[in-house]
Amino acid sequence: MNTKPALTLTDVNAILDAAQQEAEANGWLVTIAVADDGGHLLGLRRLDGTAPFTANVAAEKARSAAMGRKETQVFEEMINNGRTAFVSAPLQALLSGGVPVIVDGQVAGSVGVSGVKPDQDVQVAKAAIAAIG
Repeated sequence: MNTKPALTLTDVNAILDAAQQEAEANGWLVTIAVADDGGHLLGLRRLDGTAPFTANVAAEKARSAAMGRKETQVFEEMINNGRTAFVSAPLQALLSGGVPVIVDGQVAGSVGVSGVKPDQDVQVAKAAIAAIG
């Protein structure tokens, strides 16, 4: 039987806290979503003043990163480089800002961030993941 890592509530809270700290340190208004390895939402935090639609976008970025087992930036680059048929893939929010949480080579969950420029969303997500090692 195989075993796999899973995010705990403590992990989810640490990710959300670290993401908020990174965003606030840079003056960015974002929403942060954390999902399990199947893309199911475990936690969501929308900073004061952040546009409401970012909640859906962040959650879908997290879902896409978990289910696709890679950063959503990979999907966005595929589409931008001419693979437009991928737009019809059964995932939403194929935009930069979704990053899987990899533990022992396996996806344990993911983080999705929405609200600022693509590279800034990624920066917040990666800072959040670094908080749990």
